[in-house]
Amino acid sequence: MTRLTMAQALIRYLAAQTSEVDGCEVPLFAGVFAIFGHGNVAGVGEALYDARERLPTLRAHNEQAMGLAAIAFAKANRRRRMMACTSSIGPGATNMVTAAAVAHANRLPLLLLPGDVFASRRSDPVLQQVEAFGDPAVSVNDCFRPVSRWWDRITRPEQILESLPQALRVLTDPADCGPVTLALPQDVQTEAYAYPGAFFAPRCWRFRQPPPDPTQLAEAAAALSRARAPLIIAGGGVYYAIACETLADFATRHGVPVAETQAGKGALAWDHPCAVGAIGVTGGSAANELAAEADLILGIGTRLSDFTTASRSLFRNPLARLIQLNAAGFDAAKHGALPLVADARAGLKALEGALVAWTAPVDWTAKARDLAAKWNATVTQATAPSNAALPSDAQVLGAVNRAATRCRRLRCRRTARRIAQIVALPRGRHLPRRIRLFLYGV
Repeated sequence: MTRLTMAQALIRYLAAQTSEVDGCEVPLFAGVFAIFGHGNVAGVGEALYDARERLPTLRAHNEQAMGLAAIAFAKANRRRRMMACTSSIGPGATNMVTAAAVAHANRLPLLLLPGDVFASRRSDPVLQQVEAFGDPAVSVNDCFRPVSRWWDRITRPEQILESLPQALRVLTDPADCGPVTLALPQDVQTEAYAYPGAFFAPRCWRFRQPPPDPTQLAEAAAALSRARAPLIIAGGGVYYAIACETLADFATRHGVPVAETQAGKGALAWDHPCAVGAIGVTGGSAANELAAEADLILGIGTRLSDFTTASRSLFRNPLARLIQLNAAGFDAAKHGALPLVADARAGLKALEGALVAWTAPVDWTAKARDLAAKWNATVTQATAPSNAALPSDAQVLGAVNRAATRCRRLRCRRTARRIAQIVALPRGRHLPRRIRLFLYGV
């Protein structure tokens, strides 16, 4: 047994969690964004300082911004790594509600650790405490309930023995993934308890890839094999399942055009023979024209928001069928779809085995390539540099695209520079160890 404060035990538990990324074991939590104040400085703040070598603290300047930065980090790491954010009670906590809503809508992991009012209530009202006249148990942290996949208020130090494993289950689950909020009353953070040593044992999270149900797979394969004008819509789930290469092979082998949602942008290289670009109200002419004619749409890892479907007006073929390949049954059943509940990569591989030698009609594949070529020519013309005094928005985007590189290390260096700006480091100063650990896990 190890006697620790609740805050110390929580931070030690988080520091012991790892993840497998590209065959390497790295810290699951790259660090903790923090703004300290009334509600988290004496408990969580002290615990973070003690664990600073294993779980670095990154000072932020705005709670909403640090939450959104944590979301971007999780997305860039394909949900295999994530960040925690801690704030004071009151407006400091509610500033993170917007970030929680973004993470909830986009199925991204985010751990929020807002300070809370005293569980004993002996000090009420504390600074910036919201007092509900009819319910003394309510605090501003109750605002996180509807935008959290898992929400808990820790009113006893031993409660984290049950709550933290559930929080990690949600953060790492392919179907339930989303924000977790653990409201931490100020007095409970500093209360001591004898925690079992096994609670802090290192654990490596290996993200599961659920295969499809055989019956659903057979129905989906049969529907695809009858399609004369199929279209794939790739969403963010393709990234999170590490299925980009699998998707590229599937599209090539079967000649199916692939459109992309905003979250799935880049799931298929823009110059791939089957790539037809973005779809929906923010999409291009190629993908949208194909969607209007398609007799079967295979959505992969997409929640089919109104931007993607143009508020359900994009798919105009009255005979069109929709298959939703998604790890979450909630998303797989949308729009009256034929559900295929599975990990994107596992589902595509299973479809590959079931379809055998089927390919889309040659004339449909040729039409998709012709439309994509026309759209790419339009983009090239709009983004080309000119002699104008000021460039257009499209020309600025074109310059960014031309300067971009697929080199992963360069992307990391650019990320490092951005992180340096976030934590307000002087220009040109070398990154401290805590940010190297945040970026690379070393």
